Amino acid sequence: MTTAAGAVPSATVQSVLSQSSSPLDPVLAPFYWLLSLWSEFLFGVHEATGIELLQYAFMHRAILVGLCIGVMAPLIGTFLVHRQLALIGDALAHTAFAGVAIGLFLNAVLNLGVSPYLTAVIVAVVAALLIELISEATGAYNDVSMAIVLSTGFALGTVLISLNAGGLAVGINQYLFGNLSTVSAENAAILLVLFAVIVGTVALTRNQLLYVTFDETAAAVAGIDVNWYNRVMVMLTALVVVGAMQIMGVILVAAMLVVPVAGAAQVSRSFGESLLVSVVLAELAVTLGIAASYYGEATAGGVIVLVAVGIYVASVAVGKAQDRRRTDATPEVGSIDETEHSTSSD
Repeated sequence: MTTAAGAVPSATVQSVLSQSSSPLDPVLAPFYWLLSLWSEFLFGVHEATGIELLQYAFMHRAILVGLCIGVMAPLIGTFLVHRQLALIGDALAHTAFAGVAIGLFLNAVLNLGVSPYLTAVIVAVVAALLIELISEATGAYNDVSMAIVLSTGFALGTVLISLNAGGLAVGINQYLFGNLSTVSAENAAILLVLFAVIVGTVALTRNQLLYVTFDETAAAVAGIDVNWYNRVMVMLTALVVVGAMQIMGVILVAAMLVVPVAGAAQVSRSFGESLLVSVVLAELAVTLGIAASYYGEATAGGVIVLVAVGIYVASVAVGKAQDRRRTDATPEVGSIDETEHSTSSD
């Protein structure tokens, strides 16, 4: 298959493994195969349509990561928004940044060759559990525990970066603001693992999570371990944050947990409908944002969030129009009484 200059044909699993020395490669081999199939498909779309951005293998990975984020973020964000925990994503993003710094530090000092996104996953999950444990142990409100964990995590990250061991600060902007071109095959494969874990866990525990989300007291009376499912939710949030951080960056990653969900709430009439609409809006924001950032040579995370906010504004307008139509279609009580009175008089 021929491609434009600078394009890389879809790699087989063997070629990907030969170019990488990560200890996770044997585990991620099936996901490298999926990436290879995905890349083959998009190269075919490029040849059929001539769409420029589809000629590059790194864009194939970025698009796949974006599509996964468009499902994961609103899937978890819908539960968080209804539980008034929208800001937990921001707290975990800052602690995930500390995980990235730890990974870079270990690679620079010990030459371990570990993916910084893998260490970010570990640190973010630990931070998520700490948020819950602090709340349970001290009785503090969730926003207090989130603030403590956020400040601690970001402080740790900045200290490690300031040490600048082996050029640690080089390229740190890609973790702060995201970068389409730096989504490696390994990071994309890790994202696919996170995607499978998140979607599978929500599918298995959906009823319990719904019960805990809307009425913790009733859920406890019904025999549901509320604390356990609270921990499951924050751990899933941590996984989403790290996955989305690849193209959204630490600073903007929390937006994808909240903005599409807020937009869906304006036009939806049930939890299930809100969940479905939020995924559609998120996918729209991601695809339009990635395309606009590529052709406009802008930071992907910022463009995606701006598109998401624009979609939210449009959703608010549509929701207001729907409310007005419902109001106009519903007759006033007084007019009903007058109609009935005139009918009885006749």
